[in-house]
Amino acid sequence: MSPLGNQPVVVGVDGSQQARFALRWAAEFAAHHRAPLDIVFAIEIPVDYYGPGLDGPRYDRWALHRQGKEVADAATEASAVSAPIADLSISTSAVEGSPVAVLRARSSSARLIVVGSRGHGALRRTLLGSVSTSIARHADCPVAVIPDAPVDDKGPVVVGVDGSACSIDAIGIAFDEATRRGAALRAVNAWSEFYRYEARSTMQAEAEALLSESLAGYAEKYPDVRVERVVVEDRPARAVLDAAEGAQLIVVGSHGRGGFAGMTLGSVAQAALHGAQSPIIIARPRSRH
Repeated sequence: MSPLGNQPVVVGVDGSQQARFALRWAAEFAAHHRAPLDIVFAIEIPVDYYGPGLDGPRYDRWALHRQGKEVADAATEASAVSAPIADLSISTSAVEGSPVAVLRARSSSARLIVVGSRGHGALRRTLLGSVSTSIARHADCPVAVIPDAPVDDKGPVVVGVDGSACSIDAIGIAFDEATRRGAALRAVNAWSEFYRYEARSTMQAEAEALLSESLAGYAEKYPDVRVERVVVEDRPARAVLDAAEGAQLIVVGSHGRGGFAGMTLGSVAQAALHGAQSPIIIARPRSRH
């Protein structure tokens, strides 16, 4: 993700615990990439703020003060988190609109959009907030979804590989993150005999060849990254999640083979979003606008 110049890392905050985890992760990411950090608070205006004869919304001054304090506190926390890594350029803004609309608009000029997950307790593996889901589906840049739990920074970076264009984008991101974090890279490809009438050994060999082809050239570009190759007979999403046990980061494409440019989110990306207990980056096609 380094060739993106001065494009900012954009993180949405709302005062929640999940947003604080996302903020801290975004600050570290921005510092490692020497990228600006843009902290955004979306101000949703209730419908009943408008009425006949009113020119605009009647704001609650206390709410505006709270929102202003939230972004100021977020900037202070981000600065403290990033200070040991690198000086960080931080901007803050409170913008009218729904969080999804505000963040999606920012995504066209962002390096990465970062949001918090909404999973809680025993339901963590099945619950995901509407904001994180919608942004992962529709953003014009890669999206990181951060769970509200500590992350083992000694774990590997895991990437799902299937030979698609989005998968290749995911591999590039994963190698870049692995070298910046001093982490091992675990590349996963899964195959199935469903509707195929070939020997399992043949399908295994084909999957291994696809993985090797997809990773070709990265070993020379990132000689410091130790790569572990995992090729298994399994559902792709389950294979990625199994391999990601204890991972510090998961990277997957927004859609795989058979997907098309207008598709919002593939089955593997959706399953990984809902099942992952580690931060996950969804590699999305960049806007052409």
